[in-house]
Amino acid sequence: MGPDWSDQDIACMRTALAEAGIAASDGEVPVGAVVVVDGNVIATGHNRSICDSDPSAHAEIIALRAAALAQNNYRLPNATLFVTLEPCVMCVGAIVQARIGRVVFGAYDDKAGALGSAMDLTDSRALNHRFEINGGLLAEESGALLKTFFQSRR
Repeated sequence: MGPDWSDQDIACMRTALAEAGIAASDGEVPVGAVVVVDGNVIATGHNRSICDSDPSAHAEIIALRAAALAQNNYRLPNATLFVTLEPCVMCVGAIVQARIGRVVFGAYDDKAGALGSAMDLTDSRALNHRFEINGGLLAEESGALLKTFFQSRR
């Protein structure tokens, strides 16, 4: 269960959900992400792995790349990453490398989530950065997007 969500948290996750909708309309798995610094959205992203023929083009990676360019720095210690689905192992690695301060995600991912569901990389002593994690914000909406997408593929 997440914290008492602020209006800004909810608005940022709604922006991430809009990004997920773009991904779905492009035939991508509907995951969206937003990077926020000092209350301002500095970058957005959505899954582009299929469109870009790039296995690393997850929403989080796309948003982190754009945020780093916007800040002219690959380190984003004052940033919050909002993402509609619990990040995978690869994305947690990128979050650690970027030194993100907080991650807020929507739906939990029992198959590939690396922040507590399938595994918990935050317990790994191998990672040299810790960050705040808040899961479950607008989880039903995030999960419904994914469920609808995968049902349409079957």
